[in-house]
Amino acid sequence: MTTESSRATHRRTTLPIAFVVPLQGPTGIYGPSCLAAGQLAVEQLNAGRGILGRQVELTIVDGGRDPEIVAAEVERLVVGGHVEAVAGWHISAVRQAITRKIGGRVVYAYAAMHEGRDDTPGVFMLGERPINQLLPAAHWMREQLGAGRWAVIGNDYVFPRVTGATARLALDGGPSSIVSETYVPLGTRDFRSVLRELEGGAVDGVMMLLMGQDAVHFNRQFARSGLDDRLVRLSPAVEENTLLAGGADSHRGLFAAAAYFDGHPTAAGSNLASAYYARFGAWAPVLNAVGESCYEAIHFLERVADVCGSLDVTAVEAMQTGHAYASPRGLLRLDGNLVDQDVYLAEAVGMEFEVRERIARAT
Repeated sequence: MTTESSRATHRRTTLPIAFVVPLQGPTGIYGPSCLAAGQLAVEQLNAGRGILGRQVELTIVDGGRDPEIVAAEVERLVVGGHVEAVAGWHISAVRQAITRKIGGRVVYAYAAMHEGRDDTPGVFMLGERPINQLLPAAHWMREQLGAGRWAVIGNDYVFPRVTGATARLALDGGPSSIVSETYVPLGTRDFRSVLRELEGGAVDGVMMLLMGQDAVHFNRQFARSGLDDRLVRLSPAVEENTLLAGGADSHRGLFAAAAYFDGHPTAAGSNLASAYYARFGAWAPVLNAVGESCYEAIHFLERVADVCGSLDVTAVEAMQTGHAYASPRGLLRLDGNLVDQDVYLAEAVGMEFEVRERIARAT
């Protein structure tokens, strides 16, 4: 009896969230940053009133596995009443598998950069997208560096393919263009054939739509081939972990576009970094765009609950277009279920990024 009473009390006072982040596979390189940033967000919320007066509790789901396996686990947690919301960073193929299983049942704060709108009820798309990330970055690099002819090299799943197609259509007929597109399986380690094609191609740069460890392998081999002498690289996904894994000699001419970098040039970004390293120490997993997006997703659920008075999927429809709030990224604004944010272009200098310019603003 006491046990059942304790369980009932725990359910009333605790808000469990499925926290879907990659712990293995090519994107597993991001996992430690995701876990640390998510933990910090939970500790900060629970030091106050949590969410709706309930203490936040994360149930970790490994999002680095096959999408259908991840989705089946999330479905089991949702249907069984073990979690009341979903948040985290994972590739779009995982997001699509999850929404097929539990779409419309719980609020889902999807943190990653993405290919565009997902109209599944309850889904909020918090990350960057081509219109405010890759396309303005390509424009800047043509204006500043003369890079107008691009080869797209990406992993073979929905985000890279849709993003590549979007870039091709958006740039068609203008001063920049997509000359070629190549997509390889997740987990690719050998890029020799891809590099041989680049050596003979009439391009100025590479749009890298490669994730995690795949990007590490590509960058190392790209530099060893000597292509960094004449071709620039642009990525929406390369972050500080990728730089550390690739080594200082692999990143000449590499640029990344993101809403957050370690050492982000905003007061709120500096506050997050101070809190993060104070909590986890100097040897913490690097604070990067992926980790910050996980921190963002947990705090976003608190924002939704505060505005709507509930995390019920029907109730969160009260989140209106134009709703604005502050975050470590700066000012964020809702556009339907999408979040607009400032986006920056940074250049890899050794093992760090140096921000060159803000290329998009929250509108």
